[in-house]
Amino acid sequence: MASSSTQPFRVSLDAMGGDFGPSETVLGAVNAVAAGGIEVLLVGDRAEIQAEIDKHSAQDLPLTIVESENVIRDGESPLQALRAKPKASAIVGVALVKEGRADAFVSMGSTGAAMAASAFGLGMMPGIERPGLGGPMYGLAPKTTIIELGSSIDCNPTKLINFAALGVAFARTYLGVENPRVALLSVGSEDTKGNKQTKEAFPVFQESSLNFVGNVEGHDLAVNTADVIVCDGFVGNIILKAFEGIGETMSVYLKQRLSGLLSEADASAVSKDVYDLLNRTEHTGGGPLFGIKGNVIVGHGRARASGIAGAIATAKRLEELSLNAKMQDELAAIRASVAV
Repeated sequence: MASSSTQPFRVSLDAMGGDFGPSETVLGAVNAVAAGGIEVLLVGDRAEIQAEIDKHSAQDLPLTIVESENVIRDGESPLQALRAKPKASAIVGVALVKEGRADAFVSMGSTGAAMAASAFGLGMMPGIERPGLGGPMYGLAPKTTIIELGSSIDCNPTKLINFAALGVAFARTYLGVENPRVALLSVGSEDTKGNKQTKEAFPVFQESSLNFVGNVEGHDLAVNTADVIVCDGFVGNIILKAFEGIGETMSVYLKQRLSGLLSEADASAVSKDVYDLLNRTEHTGGGPLFGIKGNVIVGHGRARASGIAGAIATAKRLEELSLNAKMQDELAAIRASVAV
């Protein structure tokens, strides 16, 4: 269900998810609806959520509490938790989208829970076995989409080219890249370099209708060599976490080194800029689950209110752009161009 011009965009938000739910999630919802055109269904414990709404004197804002029971935490097996906690906040939040009561689901909670609940509740696009994670990862290369970032640890050529199709649709629709250049992440630019997976995928990408530019290496992630860089979730997640870790340590290092050279305010500003550049997902709030037949945004567990409001705004923007439908069209076209 899509919002009409006279009806607000409705988001179901896992109010209990993340490291700071429900305090930061509710505040993020308050900030998101303040601009107008958005209604948030806050899924979770009614008493806790109501206390946060009262704290911000937000009783008159378009916020609705939807009761749920339990939360699926990081570290729990998502599939086991779906069976053991059928009324958990993530499951109820996805169900609101399936029932047409919400246009999108946003969660800062367990990514695995959001993925499993969405896959079972909303279904997968044709040919997609598991949802994918991707998007711009590095602030100095804001239009370079990396996919996949941790969902599919092991990939074959079929999975990789399907993820590439989804990444192309995202880059073209959301980032405004007219004809995205697609590359495989490898240990060398030559087509003979790489592990068995990359070598097998290379000719499949060559034969496809993708704008395939070949293999790229790790240093290409930050220099706009390609618009969509494809890898398996094992490699992608290590890269993501490495960028985040470097961002954290570099921001602390710079603040210490600049102490006495710049004012405290200027040193803090530089430090924060570096942190945000290397922790883009945390800074912007979140990104879509690729391959789900629905609008689902997952964010960083450490996200604060500003990031949560940003994730809600992202969900609204993706709905306005009809990204989900365009991903399905791109996927069908790519699959038709190769034997997968």
